[in-house]
Amino acid sequence: MKFDLRPILASKKAYRKRLAGLPIEEKLAMLDVLRDNALMIRKAAALNRSVLLRERPPDTVLMPGNK
Repeated sequence: MKFDLRPILASKKAYRKRLAGLPIEEKLAMLDVLRDNALMIRKAAALNRSVLLRERPPDTVLMPGNK
């Protein structure tokens, strides 16, 4: 399998050029959306923190044949 990075890099360059040409109002609106998304992710992480499973060593070690 061949992996050609050139189309990816060209696409990124074109995207950055398009973003650079946007008016400042649109750039600020994009930042607002990114900030809102970051806040939602942070809130969800805080809510799920108490629900997350954490590994801990067992109270007793089970040996083969000792169930």
